[in-house]
Amino acid sequence: MRILVVDDNDDVRRIIAHMLRQHGFEVVTAADGMRALEAVAESRPDAVVLDIMMPEVSGLDALKQLREHAETAAIPVLLVTALDRDTDVIAGYQAGGDYYITKPFTATQLLYAVDLVLTNRGTGKRGTEMADSRRESTPAASASGREKRLRLA
Repeated sequence: MRILVVDDNDDVRRIIAHMLRQHGFEVVTAADGMRALEAVAESRPDAVVLDIMMPEVSGLDALKQLREHAETAAIPVLLVTALDRDTDVIAGYQAGGDYYITKPFTATQLLYAVDLVLTNRGTGKRGTEMADSRRESTPAASASGREKRLRLA
């Protein structure tokens, strides 16, 4: 399954992409909302992990554009952001977001959210089941066995 990861922060984008690749997802990345729309047109991802606060075209504006077109309206979108006020969360859902997760978050939280939006959009199998079936192997968990929280906002 192909996931588009969109964040203007290089480190956050790289970390999210790494988390997803470790669990068998194919990942495409974009650094802003405009590039995200271009990537969706080119690669037709199965889901999008989208930051909200980005220059030029915000995540919410990109999301609204995705929802306006029949070809992209059904693509699940997981909003990942530092915005955590009630009004921000509501605005994300009103714009068409399928799930809203705030930074910092763990890999477990991210993978749960991706799995949930893929399952809820009628892809048949659960998202992680599909990725697991394609994965040959993944790197071992960290020696401590504890997850580190992504602390980049």
